[in-house]
Parts: sequence; structure tokens; C-alpha cells
Amino acid sequence: MTTEPFTIRFAVRSYELDTQHHVAHTVYLQYADQSRFACAQAAGLSPDKLLADGLGPINLETTLRYHHELRGDDEVDVSCAFVWGTGKTHRVDHVLRKPDGTLVAEISSVSALLDLRTRRLVDDPAASLRTRATKPELLGLS
Repeated sequence: MTTEPFTIRFAVRSYELDTQHHVAHTVYLQYADQSRFACAQAAGLSPDKLLADGLGPINLETTLRYHHELRGDDEVDVSCAFVWGTGKTHRVDHVLRKPDGTLVAEISSVSALLDLRTRRLVDDPAASLRTRATKPELLGLS
């Protein structure tokens, strides 16, 4: 069974525009960050809970590919899909589309979970998050 990735819609705001009157590059990254934050919260992983457990999600690398510009008054749907493998890192992929389906951008991050006490990466972040999440399936964890 294939499930759709977690998706959230944003309305482009006037202060997000650059001098060319399209969305500034940093805003695309903010949309991705906010979708990841909303996905984690929907999965039951609040920032307070993670901090109380001494954990912090981190990004180690981010790649952004533009396909179509966003302008004022546009809306954009931003998906968030966690891709797990073995080891200390995982990938989080975001696809940004206009409501009509137009591909706007793709963002992929290499992420990890940091043990805030030791300042080291958690050995098995998937297992650590699976046990804490109330809806682990939103994080791609069954």
C-alpha cells in the first residue's frame, strides 16, 4: 500500500519576494523546514518532547533544485517524506508544487538526530523516533 507524503499548503506573502518579485531562495528552505516541523508534530514529536529527551534533529546537507518560480499571490503545497536507511543519517525529501500540479522545486536534506548531552549523532535515529512518535507512519516508520 502506497501512502501519500505529509503535505502542507503555504500562501506566498509579499515580504517573501525578492527584487525580481518572485519568492526569495531562502524562503523555499523555510517552507521545507516548516513542513518537516509540521510533519514531526503531526507524528507526535513536539520540540518540547524531543528537547526533554535530550534530542535535536539537525540538517547536515541540503540540495535545492528549482523548476518553476513562485510569485506573489501563489500558493504552494510542500510535501515531506522521510527516507530511512541504515546508519546515523537519513534523508528528508520535499516536493513543492502549485495547486495545479506544476512542479516548483525539489529539496532534499541529509539529516540526523543529535544527542544534546554527548553532542554526538544518535546511532539509530529511526528506532529512537519510532519509539517516541504516536504516528510513526507519518515519518515513514511502521
